[in-house]
Amino acid sequence: MPERLTARAAIAALTTEFEELTGAGTVDGAGDGPLSWGGYAESRARAAARTGEAESVVHGLADVGGQRCVLVSFEFGFLGGSLGQRTGDRLVAAYEAARTRSLPLVSLIATGGSRMQEGMVALTQLQRVAGASARLRAAGPAQLAVLRDPTTGGGWATLGAGADVILALPGAQVGFAGSRVRPADADPRAYTAEGQLASGQIDAVVPPGELPGTMAGWLRALAPQPAPRPAPVPDALSATGLPATGWDAVRQARAASRPRAEAYLDAYFEHRLPLRGDRCGGTDPGLLCGFGRRDGRSIAYVAQCGTATRPAGYRTAARVVRLADRLGVPVLTLIDTPGAANDAAAERAGAGAAIADAFAAVAAARVPLTTLVIGEGGSGGALALAAPGNTHVTRDSYFSVIAPELAAAILKRPPEEVRATADQLRLRPQDLVELGFARSVVGPAPGGGGEGDRNGDGSGDASRER
Repeated sequence: MPERLTARAAIAALTTEFEELTGAGTVDGAGDGPLSWGGYAESRARAAARTGEAESVVHGLADVGGQRCVLVSFEFGFLGGSLGQRTGDRLVAAYEAARTRSLPLVSLIATGGSRMQEGMVALTQLQRVAGASARLRAAGPAQLAVLRDPTTGGGWATLGAGADVILALPGAQVGFAGSRVRPADADPRAYTAEGQLASGQIDAVVPPGELPGTMAGWLRALAPQPAPRPAPVPDALSATGLPATGWDAVRQARAASRPRAEAYLDAYFEHRLPLRGDRCGGTDPGLLCGFGRRDGRSIAYVAQCGTATRPAGYRTAARVVRLADRLGVPVLTLIDTPGAANDAAAERAGAGAAIADAFAAVAAARVPLTTLVIGEGGSGGALALAAPGNTHVTRDSYFSVIAPELAAAILKRPPEEVRATADQLRLRPQDLVELGFARSVVGPAPGGGGEGDRNGDGSGDASRER
């Protein structure tokens, strides 16, 4: 079992700059509470004497790595970190403090759920917290959660799972159902931080010693940008020449030696913070998402890795685009997929709805999006993540309404006509510029073996190769 820190020890492990806010949830209710639960007053008194706290949460203003935020920390020693009416008062006050000060909210959660001794009065605090969270989200600032041991019940289903970025400590118990109310035959791993990471419910498991730096990085990356500039178009990482034929374009894009998304992201960003999972039980290892830092500013990224993109990948991408849009952070997408996954599992997982959601997120984004096609652009599965009006292509890429082999099959052409079909589809990089789909064919950086033919900020017409 992981070490269970007190609320203030958890704060001290994250920052030494903390100013507690008081005034909310400090007045005792009458006697044994709203249900007249026998002995409740004595239980609260013992919890207060044991922990030195008047309630199960502490909240205030904090500085984490030079980044200001509102910080909430749960005291598990106070009746299991449970949520009662006074807890709700404090949580709502914390959200309102973040909203009125335009600061992100960081929650260090350790709770067993709603407080039984207050019955429905306790349970309805979840609605209050959800409402306060919605108001803060509408105002813009980010919400981040750190899942300590344990994070269960309503605390997980509101502050935890409802956060924009969800981190967890190794070995933490995480799940809606606490250990005493789960089915007897339940897989215990499903209720751990590691299990939740594998199922796409959280973004990362972070060792305690790395938490301050990781949280500071996230707060810096998620800082709003009032007037975001487009993400610069990445330089191409290969000096491959323009393809002579459509089939040459397909072969170059499918070459095993071609640079992939990981290499592009490493060359583009000084530091990256990944986001993982669709929050619906799925992950797609073939899609990399997150926020990165480049030249002192934040850029969100969505990058396909050359595999068929799965429904979980599209849902994760949509989540990232919408978060970036809310915060005013520009988005970079890297296109490289033969198409959307079309197996039976993908259909059962809602492939159509997931692709539609990605299209909708991109279409609705108010922040500038920049796209570079670095390999295969396979049909709608690739187009769903492409920036309308600001898509660029490398020389070792192609984009097509359908793969030439499939086009030939649909048209009932023999295999020997696949190459001619590729020419007819006009899928070469230079064709895509001439057709008006792509703004430029991007070459390597100056001095890197090519012309470096792009404008560098994604905002004006780049030079075109034909």
